[in-house]
Amino acid sequence: MTVPSIPSFVPETLTTEAQPIVSEAEMEAAVRTLLLGMGEDPDREGLRDTPKRVVKSLKFLSSGYQQSLDELLNGAVFSEDLDEMVLVRDIDLFSSCEHHILPIIGKAHVAYIPNGKVIGLSKIARICEMYARRLQVQERLTAQIADALQGLLKPQGVAVVVEASHMCMVMRGVQKPGSWTSTSAMRGVFSSDARTRQEFFNLVAHAPAIR
Repeated sequence: MTVPSIPSFVPETLTTEAQPIVSEAEMEAAVRTLLLGMGEDPDREGLRDTPKRVVKSLKFLSSGYQQSLDELLNGAVFSEDLDEMVLVRDIDLFSSCEHHILPIIGKAHVAYIPNGKVIGLSKIARICEMYARRLQVQERLTAQIADALQGLLKPQGVAVVVEASHMCMVMRGVQKPGSWTSTSAMRGVFSSDARTRQEFFNLVAHAPAIR
């Protein structure tokens, strides 16, 4: 079966909604097949309901595919004559690596400099959450958050830093617990003005840790 790709974020449409392409029953059957391939008995008591639980968990962890920025914002963009940096830091992120479907656990720091419009602070966290709840690579996740805010507010600039630990590096492969990956996306004045960029980095500087 050919699986169509999910469209990437397009600032002009502000829409990321996608439709399910398989049924829950088909997904549960696939989990059952995986259990068999692992050498397990999916009919034993402890695993009897595992396919159903796994599908429910996966649908929650990938719920960002079913959200759109328009629905998420719900009108929470306001006119304000401000030109100072707005920063929300230490936003918890839980995502899934698209290469191994293993957890990515970390934090996002998001700042913007308004240009006549501001956004409700909780919406910044929700934007991060929407993109995190998809199969991701950290570099793309960071850019999507920055591009979403840039497209929504047309601010003077946007800065995003994501710091995360990847279980595909910790639990398997090179098996390096304690390793962290940092990615950044700079838009507008954060990209062109070194002093503004440095102010942002000074504000978010700290030793990364899962708390």
